[in-house]
Amino acid sequence: MNSFRWNPYADQPHNVAPKSERFKQHLKYLDSYAYILFSNLAKIGPGLKRYRKLRKNIYQNPVKISDPFALCFSPSNDHNEDICACFEELRVKQGLFRIPSWEINKLPLYDKTLDLFLSKGIDITIALLQQRSDVLDPVKWSNFLEIVFSRFQKKCRQFEIGHAWNRTKWGVWDYREYLKLIKPAVLLARKYDIQMIGPAVIDFEFHLYPAVLKAAPFDIISSLLYTDSVGAPENTQFGWDLSKKIALLRAAVDVCSDPQKELWVTEFNWPLKGTGKYSPASGRPNVSEQEQSDYLARYYLLGSSSGYIQKIFWWQLIAPGYGLIDNRKKKWRKRPAYYAFKTLIAQLKDSTFAHRIPHPSANIFFFEKAGQTFAACWTNDAPSTFEFPSTIDFIITESGEKIVWKDQHVNIDHSPKYIYFRKNSIDNFYK
Repeated sequence: MNSFRWNPYADQPHNVAPKSERFKQHLKYLDSYAYILFSNLAKIGPGLKRYRKLRKNIYQNPVKISDPFALCFSPSNDHNEDICACFEELRVKQGLFRIPSWEINKLPLYDKTLDLFLSKGIDITIALLQQRSDVLDPVKWSNFLEIVFSRFQKKCRQFEIGHAWNRTKWGVWDYREYLKLIKPAVLLARKYDIQMIGPAVIDFEFHLYPAVLKAAPFDIISSLLYTDSVGAPENTQFGWDLSKKIALLRAAVDVCSDPQKELWVTEFNWPLKGTGKYSPASGRPNVSEQEQSDYLARYYLLGSSSGYIQKIFWWQLIAPGYGLIDNRKKKWRKRPAYYAFKTLIAQLKDSTFAHRIPHPSANIFFFEKAGQTFAACWTNDAPSTFEFPSTIDFIITESGEKIVWKDQHVNIDHSPKYIYFRKNSIDNFYK
């Protein structure tokens, strides 16, 4: 149970044991689960009250969308320049890379990577990964933190402490073990004047926040908020779609911490069909490349327009099984999701979400940017034709193609379209 084996194809650890064995091991931590239950009982009333307010107001008020678009990547000895060029093409100004505790010998590479990206005006957040031996040997983990903070604190101020600790394959068996990893980070963060990000809980497990946030003074709250693992962001999991999850997550953060703290999604993606050992999941969770492209754009549209999340990081730029780029051949192939991300950023960066209009089967979000109004439209169900009572100037497709449009009818499907209107032709419609 204390083993830790890395899967280099999917950039994650292998499971430590079969599910039945993990279940037996969890029985040893029943007192921990009891405390988590107690912590939630104390917050459930205020939390639900806060959630109802946030859920009622979501997509109802204007939201300034400055630049929530962020991207994870893995530093490379041979391809850092190419990676940086992709960031510049996408117009992404915020990146994240991981430093595993077991790769302390690669710090010169991470240092070189930081210098390159900073020289291009790209800010970097560093996520620090743990393994089982870090929990069992606190001195080892503390030394790792000291080395990393002291070396990079003048170049990078924001560090996510630990990763996906609510999955045993990442070496942590309960929240108390995670707090052991946080304890030395708190003291060192003050010493080196860095910001701590956490708790890096993965998936829809918000019940872990009360106990952890009570004990850990994070400067920025983070979540690895994956949605329905077998489909679209609008699909429900136990009745919760992405928008409801975002409101509930924000509510959990607000009642357990300072409601003024920023909330970041530091990881999400969809694994791809046909990628075999490179996929981080097997079977149903895998989607087609076109579905991945659609879901990425829709996740960002829903998340950034909510106003409840300040940064959203896609994991990651290059990965055969789930990335924006497939690098299995010498010539890299940019997938549809790469161009969907580029198009999305070009439209939404520095815009203002204005309003969402009701529609039985489609999502129609209006935005303003530089004095011009446009709508982002898509459906999670069957295609639907919508008539805009205004003059359409042109349409930008998800892939970035510009189409001159002379009709007020638009066919809305799974791929978001950006509908641009002639100035002053739609003022009274979306307000």
